[in-house]
Amino acid sequence: MGNRKQTITRRQFIKASAQDAGILVVGGIVAASSGSLARAASSGKDANPFAYDVGRLRKTDPKLIQYEQAGQFRSPYPEPHRIAAGPDDRLYIAAGNYVSVVDREGARVNELALPGPARCVAVAGDGTVYAGVRDHIEVFDRKGQRVAAWESLGKKSWLSGLAVSDKDVFAADAGNRVILRYDRSGKLVGRIGEKNKDRNSPGLVVPSPYLDVKLARDGLLRVNNPGRHRIEAYTFDGDLEFFWGKPSAAIEGFCGCCNPVGLALLPDGRYVTCEKGLPRVKIYSKEGAFECVVAGTESFSENWQKCSPSDCTTGGLDAAVDSSGRVYILDVVESNVRIMARKKESPAASGTRAGAQG
Repeated sequence: MGNRKQTITRRQFIKASAQDAGILVVGGIVAASSGSLARAASSGKDANPFAYDVGRLRKTDPKLIQYEQAGQFRSPYPEPHRIAAGPDDRLYIAAGNYVSVVDREGARVNELALPGPARCVAVAGDGTVYAGVRDHIEVFDRKGQRVAAWESLGKKSWLSGLAVSDKDVFAADAGNRVILRYDRSGKLVGRIGEKNKDRNSPGLVVPSPYLDVKLARDGLLRVNNPGRHRIEAYTFDGDLEFFWGKPSAAIEGFCGCCNPVGLALLPDGRYVTCEKGLPRVKIYSKEGAFECVVAGTESFSENWQKCSPSDCTTGGLDAAVDSSGRVYILDVVESNVRIMARKKESPAASGTRAGAQG
């Protein structure tokens, strides 16, 4: 996919960002629930006794798919990483060395040039755009003029997600396994998600460079903790308020080493989650109950072929949601965006609770 110089393996990411965390890497790290592993057939000397048995999981029960594709367009540049929706329902795509601004049908409106590969983007209510390259944040006004470049976070940093409030900017640093809280001037004022008993935080587990952050209407941050296979809710000061999610290859859970890898919030507060390995996009209630599938693994054949469960930093998906509830799925392998709308005949989602809340 694109320039091979910009592609890393999970082994390289772990070596670059987690050596001081006391993680011992022997042939890579793979975490999975017992339900996602299957013994290979006893015949054959080269059979892997711990191989993933994922063939049956690549087909989604049609009854669970409650969305349909309403359109599709290409990413303006290859190697996209994140997609975000602005307050005007324009879409902002971090791809190549740019943040491209497009309308809801994919027509290009503006383009913001960056000094390196764009890895994440978020837009404030006043139209200010915050774009993350690997080690720092660049700031643009609503007209697309660059107004600031914040201080570098150092070589270990690997920015992979952004969120903005009226007074704060939150940056997901996958390399340092932390959510950084800045004021809007670029001053670092807090660190969220690090292991802290007093704040009820067990720490973020990030085996590969997929850490995201979103701001919900209840005033709490939502953070994917991919190595723990769950979504966590934090205050701006870093207190862990609750979480939900569980490791499972079943459709209501999150499987592989580290999922979900991206999330978005619907206007009513429900969650859109994105996974890699078995790429799929799902909807969960505000309480964390699985409701339906937006698009299953069979919709992303090239994506799952490029991403093995044991080494998956080149695959994956991201999503954004507009004010009408349409879901825009960014396929980072095929470099396209699918526009997904709720099926008109779709029944009201009910679902069952998928995980614990604490």
